[in-house]
Amino acid sequence: MNIKHLIIFLFFIAFLPLKAQDTIVKKEPKVGLVLSGGGAKGFAHIGVLKVIDSLGIKVDYIAGTSMGAIIGSLYASGYSGKELEIMFEAQNFDELINDAFPRGSKSFYERENAEKYAVTLPFDNFRVTLPSALSRGQNVYNLLYHLMLPVDDIEDFSKLPIPFFCIATDIETGESLLLEKGKLAEAVSASAALPSLFQPVVIGDKILVDGGVTNNFPVEELRAKGMDLIIGVDVQDGLKDRKLLKSAPDILFQISNFRTINAMKTKTKLADVYVKPDITNYSVISFDEGEDIISNGEAAARVQLLKLQQVKKQQLKTKEHVQVKVLDSLTINHVSLEGNERYTRSYLIGKLKLKGSERISYADFKQGINSLIATNNFDTFRYHLTPTENESEFNLTGKVTESETSTFLRLGIHFDELYKSAILANLTKKKLLFNNDIASLDIILGDNSRYNFDYFIDKGYYISLGAKSRYNQFNKSISPFLALDESSSLLVDVNKLEAEVSDFTNQLYLQTIFQKDFALRLGGEYRRFKITSETIVENEQSNETTFENTDYFSVYGNLIYDDYDNAHFPKSGFYVNGDFHLYLKGSGFNTNFNEFSIAKADLGYAFSFNDKLALKTEINGGFKIGSKSTTTLDFAFGGYGANFINNFYSFYGYDFISIIGDSFVKSTFTLDYEFHKGHHILGAANFANIDDGLFETGEFISSPNYTGYALGYSLETFIGPLEGKYSYSPETGTSYWYFNLGFWF
Repeated sequence: MNIKHLIIFLFFIAFLPLKAQDTIVKKEPKVGLVLSGGGAKGFAHIGVLKVIDSLGIKVDYIAGTSMGAIIGSLYASGYSGKELEIMFEAQNFDELINDAFPRGSKSFYERENAEKYAVTLPFDNFRVTLPSALSRGQNVYNLLYHLMLPVDDIEDFSKLPIPFFCIATDIETGESLLLEKGKLAEAVSASAALPSLFQPVVIGDKILVDGGVTNNFPVEELRAKGMDLIIGVDVQDGLKDRKLLKSAPDILFQISNFRTINAMKTKTKLADVYVKPDITNYSVISFDEGEDIISNGEAAARVQLLKLQQVKKQQLKTKEHVQVKVLDSLTINHVSLEGNERYTRSYLIGKLKLKGSERISYADFKQGINSLIATNNFDTFRYHLTPTENESEFNLTGKVTESETSTFLRLGIHFDELYKSAILANLTKKKLLFNNDIASLDIILGDNSRYNFDYFIDKGYYISLGAKSRYNQFNKSISPFLALDESSSLLVDVNKLEAEVSDFTNQLYLQTIFQKDFALRLGGEYRRFKITSETIVENEQSNETTFENTDYFSVYGNLIYDDYDNAHFPKSGFYVNGDFHLYLKGSGFNTNFNEFSIAKADLGYAFSFNDKLALKTEINGGFKIGSKSTTTLDFAFGGYGANFINNFYSFYGYDFISIIGDSFVKSTFTLDYEFHKGHHILGAANFANIDDGLFETGEFISSPNYTGYALGYSLETFIGPLEGKYSYSPETGTSYWYFNLGFWF
């Protein structure tokens, strides 16, 4: 080698380290994002993400705990900060967290039995216990799985559009676990399973709860992923002073958070850009203040704007956002289910409302899942959709966890103007004789003691079998025409009859469900109806007169359609209830019985003008066919209420059971203004033609013979509506006040 070549070689060797250093200097840093837990306060993460997006910062790895895991995983799946804001603002978090399934997801039997109890408690071995958590977390899982469906095939979270991991806590060992493989929705649900609010999540052989219990800010773990710069967002509260520790929950919450709060003192120093939103005035359940919390997060990020801009300056590429497509409809070709030991596959399929390979909306698919969970026979239903060759067709794989609790104690309280005060105690037993049956007994104690018994073998879309038995009684001034014929000499100078009315009804029926929210019942009925009064005494040997005490035997058919969104204050939906009874025999007091039929139909429609104002319209009609010899089962109107016996109906402006006829047409219009959540101003008007042989004379289409109006206030409470209504009828010039407290039973 000559001198010239040697000089060139030495120069190259000397220059190489300088080039390498220059390359290192220009290397793009890896940027990590860590999001802490904090419940509703975690909405602030969305505000920070909006600022990050506006700067075009490319995030290379995301770590999150609890709410930070939820928001971080969705961001890692491809959603932008703005898209997350829109999605979260559209959520009803009361329903989401409390597993408050829509009425449409419950069977007719479950609706009838669920809308009258204030408290439900597990009751096993004659001991009242408390549930493991307030919520099973099914609604949260449903939402997360739907939103994460575009990345459902990715089981290594480092392969997501943005690599991701989250933290959960093993409840048996107290160990902090890093979750970075598996099913994303399950992992995130476990990370956010706040103890006592959500029940633990089982993944493999581990029982997992909220990661915030052990590691609420996984910044070290994120740094270990090779991150050069870390942006940390902290929404956890600090320790409160004595002025703020005024209640037992405040003290217990502070004690349980000692570990994580103290750990944050060192963890926050490990973040290169530390964002601390002002969430002092918010709690972990301030979900109704999400918009303000998001704004606070955005404001906190802008405080660190210079540091964030410096991060951006070191990046060579700008983040490109591709909109995520959320599935709105699908076809399920095959269903594979496991975990069901006591419930048959047909029962599960029936509850899921899956019929062959038909195309359904994703909303209907989710409603089927809710229908399964709403039975309370299952703690969880974890499912996965595997795409086929057609991108909108899937195979469904599901695993149920059957509930170990099969007995419940339910309580309620009520007052109204007809039945007066009452306390309800209910015992519900599932799997009494069969795996898919349910038995329910109501004992009602108060001014008018009563009972209700229901037994139902639920087979979903297949033929189900049910039995009912109920006893009702009340004392009230009623129209004498309900008990006496118009020609009776006892009616002289009698306008009102102080009477004791009792009804003992027993039914055995078959039920089938077809289409959606349609149910058809066919059955037989035995009824004993009794009316006695001390107002009129026919002989000196008795201090009361019996006007009715007959055993009636009938067959009946009942067609129901109900998709009201709310039983008491509907804002949308239709309601149809058609009933036909053929009375075949009457024995006992009614010696002049002849066969007759009663047909009636109730139709309702509710719609909203906006989110506060709704209108509910109702049309009712009915008539008797055949013998006129029996009048005690005719239609009776007056008062305000629900859960009436026989053919009794409400009618504003009149007292209970003051208008009688064997045929009628009635309409009611109720305007509902919910001026604040749970607070309703109600205005109502009802009109009716009521008479004997109304449809034979054609008078049913004439101007109404009876009208009434009402104005009132109603407050939704956990024991049911608290209502007061003033009503007036222009025909009589009489006004009435109606008061009601609690669910009707």
